[in-house]
Amino acid sequence: MDFMSIAIIVVVSVSGFYFHWWLYVRIKRWVNRDLALSMAGSDPAKREYMLVQLAEAERQKIGKKELADWLKSQADAFGRD
Repeated sequence: MDFMSIAIIVVVSVSGFYFHWWLYVRIKRWVNRDLALSMAGSDPAKREYMLVQLAEAERQKIGKKELADWLKSQADAFGRD
């Protein structure tokens, strides 16, 4: 194999890994956003509140397993604020 063949393999491999990582991150964001919005129903104020809470959960690095319960508690707290 010459240098050009190796360079092509490396570029294609790195591009593939990057694309899969990017796709994983996008899907994870969409799923989390849908989860937060599903807890808000059709109330526009609560939808905005839940998106703010989702951003807070990301800032606090709340894990995937705890996210649904954490968002549920935040959704329940919306009416009490």
